[in-house]
Amino acid sequence: MTERDDRTHVEKFSPADLLQLRSDLLQTNVDSFQAAHIVSNFLSGRGYGIAPDEARSVAERIDGPGITPALMQAELERVARAA
Repeated sequence: MTERDDRTHVEKFSPADLLQLRSDLLQTNVDSFQAAHIVSNFLSGRGYGIAPDEARSVAERIDGPGITPALMQAELERVARAA
């Protein structure tokens, strides 16, 4: 299986799950490593893996203002790997 193949079957996460993830990331006093851990736990709890550097990168991208569940879904699909 190629790297591309292990990313092609990412499920749609529910908007409620994505909003909870965003809420967890917006907690005060969460640094980039804690945010990466939150993203990693979110994906691993749903059967996906993620590289630590990608977890930090996606956490930064989905932590900004105006991020919608659709944008979060796209970012998570981009980095999630089938476990």
